[in-house]
Formats: sequence, structure tokens, C-alpha cells
Amino acid sequence: MGEAKRIVIVGAGQAGATLVQRLRELGFGGQITLVGAEPYLPYQRPPLSKAYLLGDMDLDGLTLRPRDYYDAQGITLKLGNAVSAIDRDAKTVTVGQERLDYDHLVLATGGGATALPADAGGELEGIFPIRGIDDINRLEPQIVAGRKVLIVGGGYIGLEAAAVCNKRGLDVSLVVASERILRRVAAPVTSDYFRKLHQDHGVRIIEGAGSVKLVGDGRVRGAELGNGLSLEADFVICGIGLTPSIGLAELAGLEIDNGIWTDACCTTSDPCIWAAGDCASFPYEEGRIRLESVGNAIDQAKVVAENIVATLEGRDRKAYVAKPWFWSDQYDVKFQIAGLNKGYDTVIVRDSGTGAVSHWYYRGERLVAVDAMNDPRAYMVGKRLIEGGKTADPDLVADPATDLKILMKR
Repeated sequence: MGEAKRIVIVGAGQAGATLVQRLRELGFGGQITLVGAEPYLPYQRPPLSKAYLLGDMDLDGLTLRPRDYYDAQGITLKLGNAVSAIDRDAKTVTVGQERLDYDHLVLATGGGATALPADAGGELEGIFPIRGIDDINRLEPQIVAGRKVLIVGGGYIGLEAAAVCNKRGLDVSLVVASERILRRVAAPVTSDYFRKLHQDHGVRIIEGAGSVKLVGDGRVRGAELGNGLSLEADFVICGIGLTPSIGLAELAGLEIDNGIWTDACCTTSDPCIWAAGDCASFPYEEGRIRLESVGNAIDQAKVVAENIVATLEGRDRKAYVAKPWFWSDQYDVKFQIAGLNKGYDTVIVRDSGTGAVSHWYYRGERLVAVDAMNDPRAYMVGKRLIEGGKTADPDLVADPATDLKILMKR
């Protein structure tokens, strides 16, 4: 690879941790510096709203690799440090009072929990986001059996938090402004499944609330909803989405398009700067997309590492081909999603009658996504079909007597 090069990675999450590992696996022997705003070693985020909040996992369980790994690989860690500026001309980043030189810079800055606006009561005390370890550590003392919690947001995070709080004996109400939970990511039939699941466990779900205004005297005491309902609450969990962390890229003059713009090879508008993970917007099918998932962060980071090494060696770069998949755990239900249901026009329900249920999304005759509830076989078959550009006969899918393995042979 010629003379030793310097790579700086901003963001010590799943993407950043994957990058450093992959770079060393590929034989990159230059200097690698991993900068993270949080003081923790890179860790998993999905368990935060599940096993970690339940108390079934500790910090060591969350941590992706021990410090010894980074020492052995010659990775310089700068944790608890935020990058304040990028000088693209000088090829430096500013971390505190220090400037770090780079030959290639990777932005894996992720995103932050979207906050409720001030005019909706977002500045009151007693409102808790779920994004990082510190968020959960601040929230955990509030989780006391018998207390009333209001959860604002009906996506994966809100529903997972509702399940955990319910298991720990709280009185749980969940409010969404839109007409149904999971509206952005799932068909009505999947929303119906999870609404019933939560209601059967005693969670109060209020959909179509319209506006949500939190009220209280300094500290939140409840909410007034646009549909006329009022709710009491001892505290609030806010799970209304993720906002990509693009501020640093904006200050550096990089192109922004629903995240940090990249080309198909994960390069930003500056050829020496790359982006991966939740913060990155990239080409997908006929448009652009930004994926918020562990799978995307891992796969995209690997491609960035491979393309940096290819660039240093004078080889062609390769395009990142996204293979979307997601998961969520709620009560005793393992919810697995393969593909993206964008533009679907038909949903086929497959119900085994024994608790395994899956919803198969079609756009015309093309299979585009599968939602699988306690049905890992449907998830795996659907995922392989979608990634292979194949479809499945809807009549066969709908028949619970069909052995899904035959779909792979058609």
C-alpha cells in the first residue's frame, strides 16, 4: 500500500468498530484513530431498549470488543471526545485542543434521538430519550412498579420500551400522533398484530392522537392530546425517531441529502471522506435511502474499509449493495424483517396456527419484504429470495401446509 497512511474514523459505534476490524483484516498497516463522543468502548445499541433496560445485560455484555483488542491491533482510541471541525484543505480534524491528520476520513456519526419541540413541552423535566447508555442509566431509576409512564412514539423503540416497562410492573400508555403504530415501517396488518399483543399485556395504546402536548410545572405530569384526551404520567419516554448527526459534515461543506450524501461506493462529495451507518444517505434502486439498522452499519462499514484499501492500492472500488434486515423483541415475540416494503400493493398473510405468523409484501409480482413474528423460517426464506432477486407464489405462501423450502427451488 506504499507509505503508511492515516485513517481517522469519527464515531465509535457499530460502524466505527466494524471499520477498524475490517481495515486490519485487509492488511492495512497504517495509523487508525477511532474517535467517539461517548466515554465507552464501542457497544451494541439494540439491547439498550430491551435486555439492558430489563436488567438482563450489563455494560460488559453490551461492549463489542474489550480494550485489549484495540491495543493489540494498534488502534488509537479517543473516547469521550467530540470532533468539532474538519479542515478539508489541511486534511485535519479538531478533537478538543488537538488536531489529527488524516489521509482518509470516515464519518460514522450515527444519529441522535429526535426530541419533542419546546412548544410541545419538550423542555420539561422527566422526559427520557432512548439512544445511548447514559440515556438508559438516567431512565432506569424511574422504572418502578406501579408508576405511570407515557411513551410517545409507536415505532420499534417505543414498542420495545412499552414491553419492558410492562414487564417491570408499570402502568403503560403509548401515544402516537398518526393513525396507527408502526405506520412508517409496516402494513396495517402488522400494526394490528402488535397492537393486540400490547393490549393483551395491558398496555394502553392511543392512536390518531393528533398533537401531543406534555404538561407540568417544571416537571412533566401528563399530556394533553389533540383528540381531547388527557393523560397522567410520572415520567415520559420519547421514541419518535432518529435524527442523523450531520452537523459536522455540514460545517465542512459536504453535500447533505437526508443524511450525509454518498455515491454508490460510500464516498462523500469529498473524495477523501467517506460515510457509513445511520448518518449516510446512498443510492438505492431508483432513488436514495438512509438505513437505520445494525446490519446496514456493519455491511456498509465493511465496504468502506474495502474501498479505502482498494483506493490505496490503485484498484477499482465496489458499489455498496444494501440487503436490508431488521429485528425487534417484544415480550415473547421475535419480530424479524427482511427487505423494504416501499411501494408494496399486496400483503399475503401466512399463519401457521401455532404462533408463527408472517406477512409477505409484494409490489406487483415481485416479493419485496417479509415481516416474520416467531417465524424464523419464513424470515430466512424470504430474505434469501429477496436478496436473490426471486419471488414466491402468493398462493403457496398463504397456504400453511406449504413447505417454505420448496419456494427456494422454484
